[in-house]
Amino acid sequence: MPDSQAQCRVEPRGSASYNRAVAGFETVLTLNDEAATAELGARIAAALAPGDVVALSGELGAGKTALARAILRGLGVQGHVPSPTFTLVQAYETPGLTLHHFDFYRIERASELSELGLEDALEGGAVLIEWPERGMPASLTADALKIRLEPIGETARELTISGPARWRDVFGGAKP
Repeated sequence: MPDSQAQCRVEPRGSASYNRAVAGFETVLTLNDEAATAELGARIAAALAPGDVVALSGELGAGKTALARAILRGLGVQGHVPSPTFTLVQAYETPGLTLHHFDFYRIERASELSELGLEDALEGGAVLIEWPERGMPASLTADALKIRLEPIGETARELTISGPARWRDVFGGAKP
């Protein structure tokens, strides 16, 4: 686990918003350096399954692509891992999973997503989405692992992470 101060909230079963299928968790982690980012990326990679959506948000330079690269490295991707800013999507065949890395920064219309093959990518693998606020379909939001990155120093980042309860153990086993 990265050197972090985790504060976790898990929705209790009796709360009004509880839904067995999507009840989840929220936690805040601090990643102090590249090594912590690599470790977290490896943890996320180990838990990824077909149909998973990982949504990475934050301002320009917040570290979204660095975390995406760490996840891809955790899946065994070697060599150059380009940012999909201009291509909009990069596909990676890994030993256990096909992963599509999307960047929605330049998306202007929701119709462009169908042209990129987002739904097809989810049928056969998992997806990483940078800039989800620029067009990620609402139908994917409830079950997505959402990670908001915020720079808090030259190399440090604070991550606000939320998602389905199945991800809780990846981030330190938060308890209710």
